[in-house]
Amino acid sequence: MKDRTAALRFHSRLAVHPADLARLVRAPAALSVPGDVIAGAVAAGRPSTPRTLAAIGSSICLYWAGMALNDYADATVDAVERPQRPIPSGRVPRRTALGVAGGLTAAGLGLATAAGGRRSLLGALPLTAAVWAYDLKLKSTPAGPAAMAAARTLNVLTGALLPGAGAAPATGRLRRAAVPAALVGVHTGTLMALSRHEIAGAPARVPATTLAASTATALAAAFPTTVRPVAGHATARLRTGLATTGALAYLGSYGLAQARAVQEPSGENVRRAVGAGILGLMPLQATLTARAGAPALAATLGVVHPLARRLARRISPT
Repeated sequence: MKDRTAALRFHSRLAVHPADLARLVRAPAALSVPGDVIAGAVAAGRPSTPRTLAAIGSSICLYWAGMALNDYADATVDAVERPQRPIPSGRVPRRTALGVAGGLTAAGLGLATAAGGRRSLLGALPLTAAVWAYDLKLKSTPAGPAAMAAARTLNVLTGALLPGAGAAPATGRLRRAAVPAALVGVHTGTLMALSRHEIAGAPARVPATTLAASTATALAAAFPTTVRPVAGHATARLRTGLATTGALAYLGSYGLAQARAVQEPSGENVRRAVGAGILGLMPLQATLTARAGAPALAATLGVVHPLARRLARRISPT
C-alpha cells in the first residue's frame, strides 16, 4: 500500500497539464514555422508533396524543442524576471522540460528522415545543433542573435533541399533559395536584437535600427531585383498584389509595433514588438512565396496570420 501511494505521488509530480505544455513550447508561435519550409521549397522550384509536410512537421518539432529548452536553460533567470512561466511557477518541472526538448528533437530528426532519407537528416542536423547551441550556450553572448538567425535561415534551406523527381542539383536549389533564406535571417536578427530588452526596455536607437532593417526587408521581399517569369498578365498581377499585401501586413504588424517602441521603448512595448515579430514572419513568408510564383500557398499563409494573432492572446509567443 505504501509503495502504491508513493508511486501515485511520484506520478502526480510528473503529470503536466496539456495547457501548461502548450505554454512551455509557445504552441501558437509554431504557426510561423511552415512558411519557412514553403518559401524555400517554392523558391527552389519544388512542388508541395507529402515530403514537404514531413519537413514542416520536423521543423515544428525542432522549434518546440527549442522553446522547451529555452525555459529549461533560463529557469533561474525566469524565477526573477518571468515567474509566471511554466517552470518557475511550478506547473512544469524543469527536468520535464528537458525531457520534452529531447523527445521533440528526436521526433524532428525522425520526420526529417521521413521527408528525404539520410540527406534530409544530415540537413536537419545543423539546424538542430544551432537550436541547442543557442539555448544552452550562445543566447547571452554576442553570437546569440546570429545563431538564431542562422537557425531560421537553415529552416528555409530545408525546404529547398527536399528531394524529388526532376529536382535540380542541390547547389542550384540552394542558390535560388538564398535570398528568401537571407531575408528571413535578417528578420530574425532584428527580432533577437529586440528580445534582449524585453524586461528593462531598450534605448530608442535599438528599435529604430531594427525598424529600418525590417522596412528594408519588406521592400526587398516585395520588390526583388529579379523575379521568376510567369505566364499571363493576370497571374503576374495576382502575384504582385499578394506580395504587396503581405509586405504591408508585415509592416503593419511588426513595423508598427517597433515604431511604438521607438516612441516609448519600455519593456512592455519591446515585448509587444517581439511578439509581433514572431508572428510577423507569416506575412513576410507569404510575400516571399507569392514572389516565387505560388500565390495559392501565399494566400494560405496570409490567412493563417490573423488566426495566429488571436491564439497569441491566449498563449504568449514570447
